Amino acid sequence: MRRKDREITDVHKIQEIIQSCACCRLGLNDQGKVYIVPLNFGYAREEGKDIFYFHGAGEGRKIDILRVNPYVGFEMDTNYLLHEHKQACGYSARFQSVIGNGTVSFLSDMEEKKHALNCIMQHQTGKTDWEYSEGMLKEVCVFKLEAEELSCKEHL
Repeated sequence: MRRKDREITDVHKIQEIIQSCACCRLGLNDQGKVYIVPLNFGYAREEGKDIFYFHGAGEGRKIDILRVNPYVGFEMDTNYLLHEHKQACGYSARFQSVIGNGTVSFLSDMEEKKHALNCIMQHQTGKTDWEYSEGMLKEVCVFKLEAEELSCKEHL
């Protein structure tokens, strides 16, 4: 990171920033072309690892790419505010961001899927008391991203 003065290394602060983000953008490698997709997500820190959970249909371009190449980049940001200035080069922005990369794996175990969906729903709604039918759990595609590298930056 070029601007070390903006780097966040405190795990608890990073978790707070992640929790305030509404969207995680995955960057996928589609045969040498970058395909970026914004997704709702859930987050958990498990056994010292940052884990991001996603769900959706079990088919489509995103799923096809992930089955071939599960290594992805990701980005999320929050608290953006443009700081205006009289000169163009004087403009700046306030922000907090998290970027990294890791490997995606698909979940098939029903208990793992419930856990992942609960993380997603808690992150998106703040609620934790959700019920999932067996049919829905079988139908929904749930996958997780285990972050191998993660960096966090803020400019406030």
